[in-house]
Amino acid sequence: MLPNEQKQQEAPSDQGEADLNQASPPFTPEKGEKSPANGAAAAIPSSSPHSQPSRIETLGFRIGLPPPSPSAARVRGEPPNPRTANPVRSPTVEASSAAERSRSGLGSGIRYLTGAASGWWDRWMVMGASGSKLEKALGDQFPEGERYFGLENFGNTCYCNSVLQALYFCIPFREQLLEYYSNNKNPGETEENLLTCLADLFMQISQAKKKTGVIAPKRFVQRVKKQNELFRSYMHQDAHEFLNFLLNELVDILEKESSTAKDSPQSSSPEKAPNGPVQPLANGVRKEPPVTLVHKNFQGILTNETRCLRCETVTARDETFLDLSVDIEQNSSITSCLKNFCSTETLNAEDKFFCDKCCSLQEAQKRMKIKKAPHILVIHLKRFKYIEQLSRYKKLSYRVVFPMELKLSNTSDDVDTEYSLFAVVVHVGSGPNHGHYVSLVKSHNHWLFFDDENVEMVEEQTLQTFFGSSHEYSGNTDHGYILFYEGLGGKS
Repeated sequence: MLPNEQKQQEAPSDQGEADLNQASPPFTPEKGEKSPANGAAAAIPSSSPHSQPSRIETLGFRIGLPPPSPSAARVRGEPPNPRTANPVRSPTVEASSAAERSRSGLGSGIRYLTGAASGWWDRWMVMGASGSKLEKALGDQFPEGERYFGLENFGNTCYCNSVLQALYFCIPFREQLLEYYSNNKNPGETEENLLTCLADLFMQISQAKKKTGVIAPKRFVQRVKKQNELFRSYMHQDAHEFLNFLLNELVDILEKESSTAKDSPQSSSPEKAPNGPVQPLANGVRKEPPVTLVHKNFQGILTNETRCLRCETVTARDETFLDLSVDIEQNSSITSCLKNFCSTETLNAEDKFFCDKCCSLQEAQKRMKIKKAPHILVIHLKRFKYIEQLSRYKKLSYRVVFPMELKLSNTSDDVDTEYSLFAVVVHVGSGPNHGHYVSLVKSHNHWLFFDDENVEMVEEQTLQTFFGSSHEYSGNTDHGYILFYEGLGGKS
């Protein structure tokens, strides 16, 4: 069963920080109402996979899933024209027009007159119906102990919700995070941070009494707001940048906690040491950073090899990664994109390599190889490219096929690693100036579609509609953006 293809656009929340501090979530128009475009902005990733993306504040929209067949007719509205879309306005201007937008749309006048109570009743009815629909679709096949909850959108946080759903259904990461939370949570002693807020959110979902429903990740979004400069400037990230931000913040917190524990008198005393007395480190010996649950699941190692063409000396340098950002080409596949990522590049002319053995600049060959494959392979498709002739970024709608099963070659040990796709974050929009994010997740051999509060079942073949477009000017604007693969070799 496909998600509702007649889902209309929803108005964004324009009250900024006030929305997050209210006792109850802000009122938003009902699904099925016509309203101005959602303001979920797509930040534009940089061309380098190891550099921070630049950010562009934009307007966006949200739409439903396409039909199961790429050739089938699309029964939904096309995205707004970037040339005619309303420009970004300041929070003050947006707030002043919020009341006008809330009164527009079918039936919204009645809710405007009767107050927020009737609006909340309608929202509860819609959410309840969606949950019942999903439970009815799964029936006896509903996984024992599993929970499928949508996440409320706090004013253009679809990029956050889509990534959270993918991470929640990364089972090894979820289990290790919940285990950490259970072992380290001491009420009144643990300082709240992004790690505890994320674990608390996962705990709420996993221990919910109902099988389906909607959860408002208010505390988590508030914590992100405090730690992320983009929220304070009323700009919004794209999903890939948020994923990098989140994983790196979790690593920093875990490493800091580990360092604090090692430096404490209790942990260094012979009685407390788990493996006997702790021996002091010799002078000049560098402490190895702790291996956190993020490293265990997502970290891989790349080897950057450079061969001097004069003396044939090979210089190798290792670097870690949590995801791979790959360039894409029209009518290609993930396998070909990864081969290009690891292809040999010649350094000459102004890009010559300084060879330590030759003590001079020399022509060289450079290539990247995967020395150690991660347990969870995250692949980011570079769908946003800066066009110098246009002096702006453009979305590449290229058709890039991503398989359900993937063999990762070009590794240093020449051993293929097999992976299985379990989540896809999809960018919806015709360009960087208009965007929305949804996610598709595989759970217990079922594929689920998550669009903020909405959760529905889809068939596996539906994923083919997110490969991209064979032609540049196509009505399909829903494209796979971040792919999550889990290694088939067992949990790490």
